[in-house]
Amino acid sequence: MVQKHAASTLHYDFRLELPETVSGGEIVLKSWAVPKGVPTEKGIKRLAVTTEDHPVAYLDFAGEIPEGEYGAGTVEIWDTGTFELLNREEDRYEFTLQGNILIGTYILIHPTKFKASNWLLFKK
Repeated sequence: MVQKHAASTLHYDFRLELPETVSGGEIVLKSWAVPKGVPTEKGIKRLAVTTEDHPVAYLDFAGEIPEGEYGAGTVEIWDTGTFELLNREEDRYEFTLQGNILIGTYILIHPTKFKASNWLLFKK
């Protein structure tokens, strides 16, 4: 799922529902903030900054986060769908998306020269 999040700066929260081995196999939403939006065409690479894992219940969240709280602003559901994880490594995820807007194979990669929270997201 992808949420359009008009917080202090507009960005898109990209989330994949995955079992997180660090937390004992609990299902979580692995999350990245994508400042310029998730690419819909091949050849466009976007910065994706890791954020904290979210509970699965967050999949349906849309609304206002009140001023003074973390992430204050308007949250809209921008796209939802299913995905198939094709490959998962420590610094690389490859998956296909079948959403209303996002369709195709995508890669999230963490280049070693980037700081720990910065990844690249692109459509293959």
